Amino acid sequence: MKYIVILLFAAFVSNAQVKKEQLNLMPWPQNINLNAGNFTLNKNFKVNITGNPDSRIFSGATNFLRRLDGRTGLFFGQGFISKINQTPTAELQINCVQAGNIGLNQDESYKLEIQENKILITAASDLGALHALETLLQMLQNDNSKYYFPTATISDTPRFTWRGLMIDVARHFQPVDVLKRNLDAMAAVKLNVFHWHLTDDQGWRIQIKKHPKLTELASDGLFYTQEEIKSVVKYAGERGILVVPEIDVPGHASAILTAYPEMGSRTNASALYEIERNAGIFNPTLDPSNPKTYQLLSEIFDEVCPLFPGAYFHIGGDENEGKDWDANPKIQKFKKKNKLETNHDLQTYFTMQLVPMLKKHGKQLMGWEEIMTKDMSKQAIIHSWKGPNEGLPAGHSVAAAAKNGYQTVLSNGYYLDLMQSVNDHYLNDPIPHNSTLTTEERARILGGEATMWTELVTPATLDSRIWPRTAAIAERLWSSQDIVDLESMHNRMNATSYRLEELGITHIKNKDVILRNISNNQEIKALADFSNVCEPLKIYSRNAGGTEYQMYSPLTLFADACTPDAIDAHNFNKATDNYLKNKNSENKRELVAFFQKWIATNKDLVQLGLNAPLVQPILPLSKSLSEISQQLIAMIENKQASNSSKMNELLEKCNSKNHADVELAVYKSLKKLVNN
Repeated sequence: MKYIVILLFAAFVSNAQVKKEQLNLMPWPQNINLNAGNFTLNKNFKVNITGNPDSRIFSGATNFLRRLDGRTGLFFGQGFISKINQTPTAELQINCVQAGNIGLNQDESYKLEIQENKILITAASDLGALHALETLLQMLQNDNSKYYFPTATISDTPRFTWRGLMIDVARHFQPVDVLKRNLDAMAAVKLNVFHWHLTDDQGWRIQIKKHPKLTELASDGLFYTQEEIKSVVKYAGERGILVVPEIDVPGHASAILTAYPEMGSRTNASALYEIERNAGIFNPTLDPSNPKTYQLLSEIFDEVCPLFPGAYFHIGGDENEGKDWDANPKIQKFKKKNKLETNHDLQTYFTMQLVPMLKKHGKQLMGWEEIMTKDMSKQAIIHSWKGPNEGLPAGHSVAAAAKNGYQTVLSNGYYLDLMQSVNDHYLNDPIPHNSTLTTEERARILGGEATMWTELVTPATLDSRIWPRTAAIAERLWSSQDIVDLESMHNRMNATSYRLEELGITHIKNKDVILRNISNNQEIKALADFSNVCEPLKIYSRNAGGTEYQMYSPLTLFADACTPDAIDAHNFNKATDNYLKNKNSENKRELVAFFQKWIATNKDLVQLGLNAPLVQPILPLSKSLSEISQQLIAMIENKQASNSSKMNELLEKCNSKNHADVELAVYKSLKKLVNN
């Protein structure tokens, strides 16, 4: 609520000159200059397009009008924009020099000039113009009687050409409408690559007409038809987004081998494979010594490649431990015959067989960093994903790829499913300030990609795991490297979060759906308040060993309603720091208000739990927070000396990870207060 009040206050500063720090632009533009005056909107506002753009600008400009009209309720007279120079006298003039192509290294720059009586967008292509329209929407202000744009001049261009989001649809299938609403959200924050992870151990999700067994036996009936694939690709292209498919081989192959076990590496020729129901790394691996393996993949690529007009194809290549290869005498004989010393060499041999299959369709091969070996083609794009969680220094593999002559994309540090703070993502740069890479090596770093693995995500919760955090990642990949103010980022990200709702993103409203289920359809306020100080367990500790949750297990529990960056925790942490710097009455009151709220919340949760079994798992954690709150109130208000032993015992309970798969995000600040 605090952020809503701040946003409303900023919006209703009547006729005051808007300042840069009041703008909720995300990503932040490269250059922005505010001028005196405003462009006031009325129902006669219209848009006109000139130049030589791709037709996507017509639907883009029409969508812009509908969204702007939805926010302002002005009932604009202009309906659909369908041709060049349709309304020459329009207040918003968009000029595109040429048609943009969907791909990398396109000119996405734009210039936006907001004057008191007109608005001009000039872009090298319609891609830049689409970005300008998103910026213009974010510039909207209001007072108590009107909506307006502050006069300004903005010139903008992205820092990196690859600004991506990967969605895994193999672990939990995501319907087409879920993907499309996320494509809308991607476009709103200027992301331009959708990496579609289509196959894995848990399912094969794309129709292959020549090989129907793949979806008949390995999809549980949950897959995309080729027409649906085309629909998503078209939808993305209209928003300036490149779609990169991923067929993961030679590991993560349980699904493909469920349909074609004869292509597997197990020594027992009659061994059956099954699609996996758990998360984790599994042994089933394609047989690189079997010519039929390559024939099958070639036929799959022949169907898949034409569905994706982009120039890139991701073949996975990760987490192959080679256990089935090591146990297979035939494969070992093949290695020796071809002078392949290690399984890495064998995998490189395998991957290199795919290069001409894809090149035939004009595709450049991309794979996770395991494909980078001394004999791997320099034409491959290396997707860097390993870091401290895998025992490697942050940014190690992306730098190594660039130094070794490969184009590369960074995902380490942008793994959304790790449930880490947005601060960690935001300060994670593809090219750190202390980088020793040469100019030529830096140019090989194409950008970065947020990754949404879905072992613990359903269509109902997907949006809450991606948004609004991905807006901060989008800013890191678009904006200047020196845009790093965390408080500014949080304020602008929260404003962006509300705007995403108009695009159909469900990250806010679906939380209440889950909480109503937990409360047994009782009042959910106490649950909502407690969820605002709790976060899901981090770095895969929620599903230790990948065995607690199967792919059909419920994801409708308290941890699924909680999100990283719990909003009350963020505010409490600030209040704690303010109090420890200055123990004045105002800072004390703010702190005590949190404690009183948590005490009351616990009482309400106990009452709620009398008729809601799903509330019971969170009660021990809520009780611990309530008890330490009471102790801290006594210490702060009455200046009583705390019982060190009791406080430390309560602190330990507040640090528990054993309740409802969540943790208290206020623990560190509680510890600061206890120890001061």
